[in-house]
This record gives sequence, structure tokens and C-alpha cells, in this order.
Amino acid sequence: MPKRVLCGYGIDIDAVSGWINTRDGSNANPTDVSRGVFGATVGINRLLKLWDKYNIKATWFAPAHTVESFPLQIKKIVEKGHEIGLHGYTHEFVSTLNEQQQRDVLEKSIKVIHEFTGKRPRGWTAPAWSTSNETIKLLEEFGIEYDHSFMHHDSQPYYVPSPHLTTLTSTDVSKSASHWMTPMSTLKLSSVVEIPANWHLDDWPPFQLSLTQASTHGFVDTAVIERLWKEQFEYLYRECPDDGSFVFPITIHPQVSGKPQVVLLHERFIEWINTHEGVEWVTMEQIVDEFKSGKLSGVRVEGGVEI
Repeated sequence: MPKRVLCGYGIDIDAVSGWINTRDGSNANPTDVSRGVFGATVGINRLLKLWDKYNIKATWFAPAHTVESFPLQIKKIVEKGHEIGLHGYTHEFVSTLNEQQQRDVLEKSIKVIHEFTGKRPRGWTAPAWSTSNETIKLLEEFGIEYDHSFMHHDSQPYYVPSPHLTTLTSTDVSKSASHWMTPMSTLKLSSVVEIPANWHLDDWPPFQLSLTQASTHGFVDTAVIERLWKEQFEYLYRECPDDGSFVFPITIHPQVSGKPQVVLLHERFIEWINTHEGVEWVTMEQIVDEFKSGKLSGVRVEGGVEI
């Protein structure tokens, strides 16, 4: 059996929602809001054209605010046969919410997407990949099958450990050293499948300029990121056994990857990826189905050790 590579795009349709997540209640800058509108309109249109060109079905993680604010655009995505997943309501940083707020956001977001698409969402990705101790417990509670936020592995699906069942002692220098010198507890697996997140396969930090986000750059040469993505793929492909498999999830945003120079990067990268034997372009729910059926080996992450 030849090796299999399941490549997929996860598209975060933050649109306006990401710019109004101020956390302190202050008003969003109108120019930033306009960037979100660009993503929800021009960006989505360009990416849909790109996926049609290469016959790719992708997973679009949509804040419910985007679904309700730009229904005609989301309808285009659904009609093209792409998957819609959860991404908060207004791109709230989950780590800043209490448990009830997290539960309320999940309940509302699931309801909005289910009513709009006619299909209950199966997957979730944390806004800004900022999770909480309650994240996995709540995904299980609401029947969400997979997550795309954690980084225990970078190229294999796995059942994600439950953070709320993990004991960690933070270093508190106001106390004696004996207080914090204790190991992490054994990791305990959940029923939620993880499709690994990876900042080095994300378009936002290198290509988005934000004067309020120190982690963004905005003027990185696309050739630099193209080489970075290729080198990751080359290593994984080389190390993968001839009868093995790996996943290659790429995370992008329409207001970033909808820009002309980044669209051209995706065209070059997709065409290069397609020169490799065994490559398939799939949605994240397809990866989950294959993992659960045993067609993908995946890994087991438990006790802090990959087994």
C-alpha cells in the first residue's frame, strides 16, 4: 500500500467578529471592521474560486456572528459542499470566559449553524487557539466530535487529553520551592478527536498586519512562508513509511489569504503538493471518519508520552 497524505484547509471566517472581540467593551475601529467585511465578501469569493479550480473541499470554521451577519456568503460555501464548523460567536477568547459563558456560546453557536446549514456541526476550533481547562469537557457535553486547537502532535490525529483532568502546579515564587516542584499528572484521554493545530501552517501571523497584535507581521515575503510550508511537508513525507499516513492541516483566513499575493502562494503550493503520490485533499470531518474507522493509524497521547 502506498503512503497516504490527507491534506486539508481549515478556514477561519472571523470576518468582523475578530475585530469586535475587544474584551474591555471598547468600540472596534471602523477601519478594522472594514477589513473583516473584505474577508467575508471578497476573501470568501476568491477562496471559493480557488477551491473550485483545484477541486478541493475544505472545512470553514465560522463564528456564529459571521453566519448571521453574512448569510448570503455562508450560503455560497454550503452550496459548494464544504464543511462548516464552530468558531465561537464573536471569536471570544475562550481562556477569558467562565464556564457558563463558554457553555452559552457553544449552545448559541451550535443552534445558529445547525439551523442555517441543516446539519449539526461536528468540529470546533478555539478562537486564536486560546483554550480553557473546561474546553474538552464542554465539547464532549455538547456532542462535538473533534477539535482543531491543540498541539500534542503536528501531523497525526489523536484523542485529545482532557485538560480538566490534568493537574499542573504553577511556579509561584512567593512560596517555597517545594510548593511547585511536582510533576504534571498523568494525561487522561477524552472522546474528542484532535486534528492538530500548527502556528507554522497559519497565514495570520506572517501576513496580517495589526497594530494591536504584536505577533503579527504583515509584510513577510510569500516565498519565505512557501518554503516553510514545503519544508514541513517534505520532512513528513520523507519520514512517513511507504504503508503509512499523515495529515497536513493548513489554517487560513479569508481576509488574509484572500489577498492577491497570498492566493498566488496557495496556487503554487497546491500544485507542488499535488506532485506527490498519495496526496488527497479532504475536509476535517473526513479525517475524523477515517481515524475512527481505523484507516488512519494516528497516535496515542497519554501520560505525557507518545506511545
